[in-house]
Order: sequence, then C-alpha cells, then structure tokens
Amino acid sequence: MFRLWAKMFKDNRLLRDTVICDDGADTRTHKIFHALDQVCYQFDLGKPIWLDANIQEFRRHDKTRFSQDNFIETISFDYLEIHVIEED
Repeated sequence: MFRLWAKMFKDNRLLRDTVICDDGADTRTHKIFHALDQVCYQFDLGKPIWLDANIQEFRRHDKTRFSQDNFIETISFDYLEIHVIEED
C-alpha cells in the first residue's frame, strides 16, 4: 500500500488535507505523480512545477512543499506539502 498525505497551509494553519492511497503495480514515481494529480483535482489546483529544490528535499525526506514559485497561477494559500506516509 502506498499512501501520500497532502496538506494545504496558510499562516501556519492547516486549511485542508487528504490522504491518497494507491494499491497499483506502478513504480514509486508514477504513484507519486498520480497521487499529486488526484490532490490537485480534489483541491481544484493547477499542477505544481517540480523545482530542483523540491526534488532534492523529496529524495531526502519523502516530503516537500510547493509554494507560489511552483504554481503558474496565483494561489490563495502559503504552501502545499506532500508527504509519503506509507510504502510497500
């Protein structure tokens, strides 16, 4: 079971969160991208752009934050954090 927890914050307060579960046979990378797509759909967001800093942070800690720099459109929150909480 693969689970990704996504949290939206503004002024250090949690606005929304969701957990995406994936039992498929895809690779870890495909599961992460698919889960992020589902999060963006649920939160009605455009897809964030992965910058080098996000990739490095995600590789080290299995979590990263997407701020205004990662989105093309203006966002109404401070950042979106994703965190892998369970893997096979």
